[in-house]
Amino acid sequence: MSKSLVIDTNLIFSSLLPHESRIRDVLLDDDFTLYAPNYIISEIFHHQRKLLKYTKLNDVEFFAFFNSIIERVKFIPLDVISTQSRQKAYDLCKDIDPKDTPFVALSIELNILLWTGDKKLKTGLKAKGFDGFYEFI
Repeated sequence: MSKSLVIDTNLIFSSLLPHESRIRDVLLDDDFTLYAPNYIISEIFHHQRKLLKYTKLNDVEFFAFFNSIIERVKFIPLDVISTQSRQKAYDLCKDIDPKDTPFVALSIELNILLWTGDKKLKTGLKAKGFDGFYEFI
């Protein structure tokens, strides 16, 4: 049975780093169904040069990996997330990091766990009673 998760941009960034191959293995594992807001693609392209620098991947390697990831992720347009889920997520995220609102909103909307490596986000949300996180060991 497949496990469904919302993944965030930082997780995809981390999966590109050589020492984070365990994250990459999960992202490519068919036992997981992965969801993300659709704007994550533009975020990755926006940070492409920085990612190439830190990962030491060349353009061909970067796009090969990027392609393998986007084939695995179900991208959800922000406008299909209900106003209630977006508002609840914003209320949770506004004083932690409002840019994380779409990921939390999607997790709330789909009623599935959020997988993030953002410790500040996790700590802040847990303090507010949100504990819907996938804990990667």
